[in-house]
Amino acid sequence: MTATLTQPRPETETLILPLLGAAMRLADIEHHRDWLWEGRDLEIQDPISADLLEGDWQARAREGRELLDGFTGRVGIHGPFWSLSLMPRDPAVRDLTLRRLKTGLAFAGELGATHMVIHSPFEFFGHPAVAHTPATGLAEQLQIVGDMLGELLPVASDAGCTLVMENIRDTNPAPLLNMVRDTNHERLRVSIDVGHSFLMERIGGPTPESWIRLAGDLLGHVHLQDNDAMNDWHWPCGDGEINWRGVFAALATINSAPRLIQEVSPAKLVRSTAYLTSLSLGR
Repeated sequence: MTATLTQPRPETETLILPLLGAAMRLADIEHHRDWLWEGRDLEIQDPISADLLEGDWQARAREGRELLDGFTGRVGIHGPFWSLSLMPRDPAVRDLTLRRLKTGLAFAGELGATHMVIHSPFEFFGHPAVAHTPATGLAEQLQIVGDMLGELLPVASDAGCTLVMENIRDTNPAPLLNMVRDTNHERLRVSIDVGHSFLMERIGGPTPESWIRLAGDLLGHVHLQDNDAMNDWHWPCGDGEINWRGVFAALATINSAPRLIQEVSPAKLVRSTAYLTSLSLGR
């Protein structure tokens, strides 16, 4: 009888799904503690409040540090943004914006947070009729933003915190991506809000997947939230019309391991996570 030689079967590669994180206020952490303490990324949103940053923010940050004792995931914060602009022509607005954002970075340093979300200033490019050209005052605008970042980035470095600049009403990705690329600072990266880019796709912007691929390894942070292309609802993933398979396929093409933060109501976080898990997109 002739012996049959069988080649050894190659080991099947185990696909490790991305670990999903979440954004919430400190008051919401205890309710999600077991889930969060699995090493997930967390974004604290208390510093959005001007009232907090004008008050005893140090006490809140100390409270957060105690609450997060033993937490092993990456911690970040969402910086203040209401009525603020990184492209201020008015000196008073400039001073207020810098004061608020520097206080946010101080909060991050006290908490031990290593990212702070700031909003893109390029709302001027939030309509397809407005071109990204020198004729629109682009050079002046880039200079203003560059000067603001020149004040903020040393503070971010001292706090051990990376600024992640989030697309808001940006339709053209070039100003935001070029600003981060040209600044070329280790403490500045891109943040992509999938829901925002989906809304802007309606008026001529690229798809969320295209945003992710264009950002490439500049991408340090992602907000995951869904909508119906009509309003910025911040629905749980799966409740709207976003192509989540396409989003995660695009994320798989980059090497920067961005923080994947579900920016949805904490009360609906379980449903959002369950949807992405059901599609084998995350865990």
